[in-house]
Amino acid sequence: MTTRIGITGAAGRMGRTLIEAIALAGGELKLTAAIERPESGFLGADSGELAGQGRNGVPVVGALVQVIDHIDILIDFTLPAATVATVAECAQHRVAMVIGTTGFTPAQQAQIDQASTRVAICKASNFSTGVNLCFQLLDMAARVLGDDVDIEVYEAHHRHKIDAPSGTALSMGQVVAKALGRDLDKVAVYGRQGQTGARSRQTIGFATVRAGDIVGDHTVTFAADGERVEITHKASSRMSFARGAVRAAAWLWGRDAGLYDMQDVLGLNKLN
Repeated sequence: MTTRIGITGAAGRMGRTLIEAIALAGGELKLTAAIERPESGFLGADSGELAGQGRNGVPVVGALVQVIDHIDILIDFTLPAATVATVAECAQHRVAMVIGTTGFTPAQQAQIDQASTRVAICKASNFSTGVNLCFQLLDMAARVLGDDVDIEVYEAHHRHKIDAPSGTALSMGQVVAKALGRDLDKVAVYGRQGQTGARSRQTIGFATVRAGDIVGDHTVTFAADGERVEITHKASSRMSFARGAVRAAAWLWGRDAGLYDMQDVLGLNKLN
């Protein structure tokens, strides 16, 4: 049975990569809708040609309502406000969603939580298989090393990324904090300047870089006296995220309403 996929932000960098990933996946997944902003100059363009895959017969449209009856699952990697509006529309029409947008406020997250009582939603800060494996390794490292190390999270992304730290970096910090029984909101330190004094071992530090076309680098350092352990993931292509999102869409089809993540898709939650 064919699973009909729609993509928002179809003309953007991630949108084009998602279109390519769906074409490469083949099988029962089929792109049936490509959505952009109403003012986009790409309206009417063939989405396959935009993604460098040749014509696919799916034109870019300026509103989800124009195509929502033709999709089973919507993949959304856009901006928080746009994603939340899309979630409400999808919940109303019983369309499942894969959400890769990051940077939601608590109020916006609450709207997503509410929508997940009506439809199946897979939301993750990072859809890369490698990053999700790193989450498991970070949990293990934090439990083994305990309170005998200083913990720092470093992340670097391209100049166009608008939220900081990245959603992935925050997720990494949350994994570590949970393993150590700490509240990340209370122990996180986002950058340092001036006479900061000695570092508290309970804190979890974050450092952010925005430069060039860096797709995504993340490193968590566990530093003790005399040694340190570093867990690193480096993405060289958006395709790693796109493949994961498409894999999540295939997994999500037919699921009961609820809020899932990439750990569910990969079966990693069963290891905990």
